[in-house]
Amino acid sequence: MGEFLPLILIVVVFYFFMIRPQMKKQKELKKFRENLQVGDKVVTIGGVHGKILEVADTTVLIACESSTKIRLEKSAISQSFDEQAVAQK
Repeated sequence: MGEFLPLILIVVVFYFFMIRPQMKKQKELKKFRENLQVGDKVVTIGGVHGKILEVADTTVLIACESSTKIRLEKSAISQSFDEQAVAQK
């Protein structure tokens, strides 16, 4: 039993410092993507900034500069873009 104690401690520490925070982050991102609404300003994984025009089950339609419209999967949306929050930083 004493031989396995360090191995068990390493697994426990790995879980609490690596796996659990990543699972929490994934859960928050999933909730964010489910609550997308028309008019939200978002940034895609590829760095494209746009405003949501239409929300479907698995896709969104965003408007970019110069009236360009792009239909994306919800999984391609990485974060919300708030101009006021950026201006305050």
